Amino acid sequence: MSQALSEDERWMHHALLLARKAYELGEVPVGAVIVRDGQVIGEGWNCPIGNHDPTAHAEVMALRDAGTKENNYRLPGSVLYVTIEPCTMCVGALIHGRVDRVVFGATEPKAGAVVSQNCLFDHDSVNTRVVYLGGVCETECRLIISDFFAQRRAQKKRDKKVIESIDKQ
Repeated sequence: MSQALSEDERWMHHALLLARKAYELGEVPVGAVIVRDGQVIGEGWNCPIGNHDPTAHAEVMALRDAGTKENNYRLPGSVLYVTIEPCTMCVGALIHGRVDRVVFGATEPKAGAVVSQNCLFDHDSVNTRVVYLGGVCETECRLIISDFFAQRRAQKKRDKKVIESIDKQ
């Protein structure tokens, strides 16, 4: 008998499905879903490459979707679930959007702005407190990212060999 998923795990699995959409599109596989009162009010996945938009991170796309559906740029009472720790830009957007809680899967050691690098939700200058939790479905969230980059590195290696063989001809 399998153990029942917690609410956080349930929604993180939804975010992982969205991350897979990004993966299929050749984008860094990050997915995000915004929930209020047990209902999805916004969702998104990374699409900066396809959208030619450096701000098209999963969190921002979910915020845009929720804001449009709610007809409001502020989302009080909402929870954002995202597969990877948000960056500085996304933390700022979440604060401005008045998201109450952020739940993320894996940390992002290089650019994470919640616990890894800048801890921005806890900064004295922040006028709105955002509760956060990391490590939910961490293994699955980390695996989709590491698999994506492993495949990307392998493809670059194959491409380099093809170019070298053409150059030798």
